[in-house]
Amino acid sequence: MDTSRLFRTTGTVVAAAALLVSGCSSNGVSSPSSAATASTSGPLSPSPSLDSEHGRSGEAVGRGGSDDGGAGRADGRARETGAPDGWSTVNRTTTALHPLPPAVPAPLRGYYEQRLRWRPCGASGFECATLRVPLDYERPGADRDVRLGVSRKRATDGPRRLGSLLVNPGGPGGSAIGYLQAYAGIGYPGAVRARYDMVAFDPRGVGRSEPVRCLTGREMDAHVRTDQTPDDAAEKRSLVRAYEKLARGCQRGSGRLLGHLSTAEAARDMDVLRAVLGDRKLTYVGASYGTFLGATYAGLFPGRAGRLVLDAAMDPSLSAEQMNLEQAAGFETALTAFMTDCVRRADCPLGTDDRAEAVSLLGDLLHRVDARPLRTEEGRALTESLATTAVMSAMYDEGAWPALRSGLAEAIRGDGTELLRLSDAFYERSDNGTYSNLMVANQAVNCLDLPPAFHSPADASQSLPAFRKASPLFGETLAWAALSCAYWPVEATGRPHRIEARGAAPILVVGTTRDPATPYRWARSLAAQLSSARLLTYDGDGHTAYGRGSECADRTITTYLLTGQLPAPDTTCT
Repeated sequence: MDTSRLFRTTGTVVAAAALLVSGCSSNGVSSPSSAATASTSGPLSPSPSLDSEHGRSGEAVGRGGSDDGGAGRADGRARETGAPDGWSTVNRTTTALHPLPPAVPAPLRGYYEQRLRWRPCGASGFECATLRVPLDYERPGADRDVRLGVSRKRATDGPRRLGSLLVNPGGPGGSAIGYLQAYAGIGYPGAVRARYDMVAFDPRGVGRSEPVRCLTGREMDAHVRTDQTPDDAAEKRSLVRAYEKLARGCQRGSGRLLGHLSTAEAARDMDVLRAVLGDRKLTYVGASYGTFLGATYAGLFPGRAGRLVLDAAMDPSLSAEQMNLEQAAGFETALTAFMTDCVRRADCPLGTDDRAEAVSLLGDLLHRVDARPLRTEEGRALTESLATTAVMSAMYDEGAWPALRSGLAEAIRGDGTELLRLSDAFYERSDNGTYSNLMVANQAVNCLDLPPAFHSPADASQSLPAFRKASPLFGETLAWAALSCAYWPVEATGRPHRIEARGAAPILVVGTTRDPATPYRWARSLAAQLSSARLLTYDGDGHTAYGRGSECADRTITTYLLTGQLPAPDTTCT
């Protein structure tokens, strides 16, 4: 089975893999959430700051003639998705991200004025270069620089070229260069590729940009099979030891970088790249975590934000615990959609009559695998944690549902091979036993962007009733995953906040009604916070909307990229 193509068009594997390890959502992974750096402004290059205004919900009114701030109204089916009862999407006490001064500080001008040396690389038609940015924007200097990998493919209609279009598939930790060369640069609509240079850079600590290094392939194998639903004190200690070992490995392998991998810093890097490419404003498509990166850019540089598409949006106003709890509800929504489809099919291994019974049978299977891992053709046992990862990975794209049905049928017969391969694809594990740095980069960014959801196993244990209520099948896994940042060696620099980006050009926020990793209500919330946003709703399954088969969504997003025209308020695509 070729699992590599299951998520080809969405970039969701790169957004999601650290979900079960870092306890933060993607984008994808999922993934995985963040918040902007809240450090004090320095004398050379002021850091992004968060204001102390309270009592605002972040809900703008009157944008685009919509009565709900441009967030659009979902149909009844869409409104059923979202957070468990009692959780507010836009926290009324969160602070707002302040923009940076528009003038480039003198110590940073050398970075903004550098010239890239392009060379052929990767697939035919692509070029690569190296961008130099300061490790610390408060103390820029040649001896403390970070070198970022950049790739592009030139517009095919040079005379009508509109500029550069940056793309980011999410994570944090997903390689944007890999996404560009494998999909966006060849698979985006021809009209977009004709008018734009397609460009991507791997954010600091990711892929080709001084990647975070933490564990060997063998150590990662042990890490991902660690039991994430501990049944007793010994299993809790084992899980904590796994989190501590990962933290020590990252400190040992990438200590120089760990304090400077925030989303706010990556957004500042993106502004340097914009200038070096010669673009007056940034044009950008970000998916999952890439929406948080793009929204952060708009918040820091509203005057330089051009046409921004934020697909499968994250909500920056949420705490880590809120984010994980709401994501648990999102996965439960996706699981319901999968089970509804499965029991209608003759090949459903969980029965063809009752959805609730099918969910119960899946839970029983996972419990049996917890007690006795399954053999596989790969020579590695399928543990409960790996099986759960496989099931959750298939929630990102309904195109993976046939593979999940087949894998579950095989597992019921005692063979875990197909589920293990789904899990390996999710974690970007190669056949030779090595892993991309997706998971560890995800952990490094998330733990810097938000304070830990929990500080001890006791905290995680106390949260279990709420998480189980949000998702009886996945809640416990996500609750214990949310403990991981408690052991991180670098203290978080960010906190939950609103992003308003006042003065930015119109921004297109896209939300999918049954998205497992970035619940639809997050898109509504972000669209309400951003002062110039319009929400496009995709009534469908899976993670992200662009390029997933909806002619309406593809046409609407492409039109916006080419003309700047937003859809009408309350537009819903199917």
